Amino acid sequence: MKGRILVVDDEEASRKSLGDILHLEGYQVSVKGDGQSAIEALSEEEYDLMLLDLKMPGMDGLQVLKQATTIAPDTMVIMLTAHGSLESAIEALRHGAHDYMLKPSSPNEILTSVASGLSRRADSERKKRLLAQMEASIQELKDAEGVEQDQEVTRTLYTLGSDIKVDLERREVWSGAVKVFLTPTEGKLMRVLLENRGRVLSHRELVFLVQGYQTTDWEAPEIMRPLVSRLRRKLAQFESGNDWIVNVRGTGYVFDGR
Repeated sequence: MKGRILVVDDEEASRKSLGDILHLEGYQVSVKGDGQSAIEALSEEEYDLMLLDLKMPGMDGLQVLKQATTIAPDTMVIMLTAHGSLESAIEALRHGAHDYMLKPSSPNEILTSVASGLSRRADSERKKRLLAQMEASIQELKDAEGVEQDQEVTRTLYTLGSDIKVDLERREVWSGAVKVFLTPTEGKLMRVLLENRGRVLSHRELVFLVQGYQTTDWEAPEIMRPLVSRLRRKLAQFESGNDWIVNVRGTGYVFDGR
């Protein structure tokens, strides 16, 4: 498959049309009919790109886009709308959208934008891998030359269980040959949980400590749930990792890793 794409539109005809166009080009496509379903899908699976309708009942496209930048920051987003305006286009691009297209768009226009978005994502992934390789090579050179480790910037390392290491500066968790990389937001959440180990943190506290803004009691759980879910899936690759973040019903979460 050439890439995994999520199509989000409340109009069934539009969902089917977009899905058919992308399927014929060899893409793996999932479709959702509302914003909340899209957020749940992004929390449960990784997508390379999302085609997102702007005007939908309930959670609209801009609301989905804002949450998507937190729970799936590497997913490219193309906004689609039949009611375009300069203001909505600027706001969408300001919140990280890759492109903004008016409906109906021709199959060629859609495929061109999709290809551009996937190329941009691939470039970003390549840069991340190159940076990681460069850091590893530099460290190997330092080790070979006997460079004093005291000269390095202090790194915060935590040990969980018998041999699971957490490097908050590099946003890495590893044990033996198993290593996972955290996104910047996942890294912030991990830091907050580790620094408050054993303490119950409310949803609102977590939003403020991780995202840096205040929110309401009913909005906070919706913001945190997808992010916690993604972090849990990564930690589940380690022994007992699936049990470290404990849900305190109606309140928030507590980190129980030892």
